[in-house]
Amino acid sequence: MERVEYQPLLIQDILNYHRSEELNLAPWYQRRSIWTTPQKAYLINTLHEQKPVPAIYIRYSLDLEAAKTIREVVDGQQRTRAIIDYCDNVFPARLPFMEAKKTFSELNREQRTTFLLTAIPVGYLLGATDEDVIDIFGRINSVSKTLNSQERRNAAYSGEFKQFCLSQASSRISLWRHYQLFSATEIARMGEVQFISDVILNMLRGLSDFSQPSLDRLYKEYEDDFPNHASIIRRLDRVFDFIVQLDVSAIRDTIFARQPIFFSLLLVLDSLKGLPKRKIENLLHEMDHRFYEHQTPADVDFAAASMATTQRIRQRTIRDKYIRGFLA
Repeated sequence: MERVEYQPLLIQDILNYHRSEELNLAPWYQRRSIWTTPQKAYLINTLHEQKPVPAIYIRYSLDLEAAKTIREVVDGQQRTRAIIDYCDNVFPARLPFMEAKKTFSELNREQRTTFLLTAIPVGYLLGATDEDVIDIFGRINSVSKTLNSQERRNAAYSGEFKQFCLSQASSRISLWRHYQLFSATEIARMGEVQFISDVILNMLRGLSDFSQPSLDRLYKEYEDDFPNHASIIRRLDRVFDFIVQLDVSAIRDTIFARQPIFFSLLLVLDSLKGLPKRKIENLLHEMDHRFYEHQTPADVDFAAASMATTQRIRQRTIRDKYIRGFLA
């Protein structure tokens, strides 16, 4: 193989090549089309958001009889088919800042133009033999990293609930870091996404055990649609907006910077109305002080429920009752 040459390719060009039969989406070594509609819609949402997507790899060949170039998709068949299907109105997708999903034809002229002029990164394999192509295809599709539970969930689902959790977690990245709630490594491994997913599960179902299978079921249940989208946004925004109004030391310099205790605080604050800011700050510091002083049996139980096996319903219930007793 001579080289790989990287160039951007507009979505309109992909459509033109497809319609003129100059794009081969099914070379002999490719898998069949297996993406679900939510996976396709997630890619389209990513493109509307102008977020990066993986490069498509294409090998050139010539059809001498038809006197035209054939562009053979070595890697990126699913992405390319999703783009073509969307532009053919096969499925709708969500645009930024819009709750309702829309098909391509339902977009206004400016939105359609912007989408068609979006550039996709493409690596052109120049002078590649079949042997080169198979080797490259295998390398691109190999996975060496062991995924944790949230990363596996992120790979398995692409629908409405996954997109919602990713959006809610990423929109608060400065908060996670400023309050030192998650380390850089935890954020890199999607720890904050799992955290926010668990918070939402408890908002929807009531106080519950932490359970990876329960989160899996939630992602699966709301793969096609998440009807609680607007109400959960309002609840999360209300709680987090209140937290950032507090003196930062009330969270970052206290036990409430610990993920299990912060989790319990969020759920208690979600259930309370008319929160007095200064009073809450003082009570958070008071609970932090008593965490180490153990003035009452309730303090001892709270500390124990915050130190080990923190994600079981029994420990979560103890923490919830204790925090609520101060703040309510």
